[in-house]
Amino acid sequence: MHTSEFGRFFLPGPTEVHPEVLAAMNRAMIPHRGQDMVELLKRIEPPLQRLCRTERRVLVGTCSATGFMEMAVRSGVRHRALSLVGGAFGERFAAIVGATGRDAVRLQVPLGETVEPDMLRDALRRTDADAVTLVHSETSTGALAPLEELAKVVHEFDDVLLLVDAVTSMGGLPVETDRWALDFVLTGSQKALALPPGLAVAVASERMLERAKAIPERGAYLDVIAFDTAAGNYQPTNTPAISLLYALDTQLQRIEAEGGVEQRWQRHDAMRGVVERWAEGRGGELGFSYLPREGRRSWTVSCLKVPEGVNGRELVQAVKRKGWVIGTGYGELKPTTLRIGHMGDHRPEKVRELLGVVEEVAA
Repeated sequence: MHTSEFGRFFLPGPTEVHPEVLAAMNRAMIPHRGQDMVELLKRIEPPLQRLCRTERRVLVGTCSATGFMEMAVRSGVRHRALSLVGGAFGERFAAIVGATGRDAVRLQVPLGETVEPDMLRDALRRTDADAVTLVHSETSTGALAPLEELAKVVHEFDDVLLLVDAVTSMGGLPVETDRWALDFVLTGSQKALALPPGLAVAVASERMLERAKAIPERGAYLDVIAFDTAAGNYQPTNTPAISLLYALDTQLQRIEAEGGVEQRWQRHDAMRGVVERWAEGRGGELGFSYLPREGRRSWTVSCLKVPEGVNGRELVQAVKRKGWVIGTGYGELKPTTLRIGHMGDHRPEKVRELLGVVEEVAA
């Protein structure tokens, strides 16, 4: 069951898509090699660059973000990656490293925790990794890695590239692609950008492109050089999901109308604040608490431990019967946690309303 009223669907992805964005997809097809496509790609370039905080080309592909994780590995890892793992998506990145025939050395922390800068420095000294894979906002635990500080550590090591999964952070909290010198940063359309699933977005540094040229077996469909060349000519690499590009075009205009990405960040921070205050107050009295510690909580997804003796999955089902959708915990956290995806076009007042429903059900 999905409610027709906008603003009750708080899954941590796919997120709810605004009716205006859905309507944009109803336009007729255009030739994907024609002038209309060139104009569309030219039009979306400046707002995409502002969204991604970059002056570089922004690469857009028709695949889930996992496809661009594979692109990151195939084009950015020579032999060995140090993979930071604190949840399911950090593990996914590490598994992709292994699946493409490279070595993955895992730097593992408990669920809900993040790798800290000194741990990373120590691990890089001990492994001869040529790349680091990390998840900025771990969707499975709601933990937020200190990306700016971790990037500084990686830059202390000359020949190490930093490959970042910003799937639930890009567009919802600060990701300073150029300022933090991220070598490859990627996201998916269905999270903080609040688009339907099916597009991946990324930015590659000059270092990343140079390295890719020296890796002959980097694949065909997910070759970063092919994407960069095509983007430079305002062309898709292959037949793109044209309807999703219409949606992206409309959503970028809506983000600009809101006041740009910083304004969007502030709204996401406010939504996180609503959940934090609730967890310290009424939610805390009922036995709810955050999985990640203060200062390491994502602005886009809150992972809360449910009260003792309560089954998280059953709680989520009870909330659904009231006409609201939230996420169960992920993997082994399923019985003991729930996840609220407060990202995209959601607003703080709706988050408050949702927490009222969670309270009612838990009480």
